[in-house]
Amino acid sequence: GMERRRAPAANRRYGQRRFWDELYRREGAEPREWLGGLSRFLPQLEAELRPGDRILVLGCGTSALSHDLHELGYTDVTSIDFSAACIAAMRARYAHRCPGLRWAVMDIRALAFPAASFDVVLEKGTLDVLMVEETDPWNVSAQAVASMQRVLEEVSRVLRPGGCFISITFAQPHFRKPHYAQEAFGWSLRHVACGDRDTGTFHYYLYVMRKGQPLDPSDLALG
Repeated sequence: GMERRRAPAANRRYGQRRFWDELYRREGAEPREWLGGLSRFLPQLEAELRPGDRILVLGCGTSALSHDLHELGYTDVTSIDFSAACIAAMRARYAHRCPGLRWAVMDIRALAFPAASFDVVLEKGTLDVLMVEETDPWNVSAQAVASMQRVLEEVSRVLRPGGCFISITFAQPHFRKPHYAQEAFGWSLRHVACGDRDTGTFHYYLYVMRKGQPLDPSDLALG
């Protein structure tokens, strides 16, 4: 009936916070890996990381990624998610095992961190959520473009010079590069395709943006 009024479009587009909150309340912190576990892309990831790096994980969900990084010796990890239920579950789950891990409820479009406070910003499938209602990848809505732009501006702001943003996604370069390859963010961009060696399929991409390095003009042309 009338009481089921539609949520504001911006909230609806940003992946239905209520849906996630209910999911996390129901499942607790059971690990959910949207793009497979860390082992799939560890070699590519480790090439970019240093043991002392201050790492920010965007939209951590209940992925074990933050914990796995911690176990590998990357102990300075801050994980954020816009779902309070998710963050509560993760904080409780890892309080004793990894007291050094930090958890915070935050919107990735408005990061509450000072400029240049991280060496690495990492996201796995989180930015895909911004695109979840986009039916035509050739014609992304102005709203989704604006949300993506805000997130990337924030990521660039909190990265120190020389730091890097690593994005792991199913999005092909043709569709994702125009969002990432903007001079305003002050970073270089390269990507590598990752897949399942056994089957030769399941291709996703790891994009690496290095703050303070120039963009390749050919990438810029895509935008």
